[in-house]
Amino acid sequence: MPTASNAERRRVRIDPGGPVLVEGPVELTLPDGTTVSSDRFVVAVCVCRRSKRYPFCDTSHRKRRR
Repeated sequence: MPTASNAERRRVRIDPGGPVLVEGPVELTLPDGTTVSSDRFVVAVCVCRRSKRYPFCDTSHRKRRR
């Protein structure tokens, strides 16, 4: 398996109960084949599918308190 230099690697952080945080900029390919991109320095990728901005997280995974 070829190795990538540090300049090509992206850091990904998985937060329990939250989104996957990826150092940006990123381009994401969705299951239907479309691509979306973000130029932010850290991108929160939704894993719970509750986000109205899917595939990006909008914190919909948080429990609501009244």
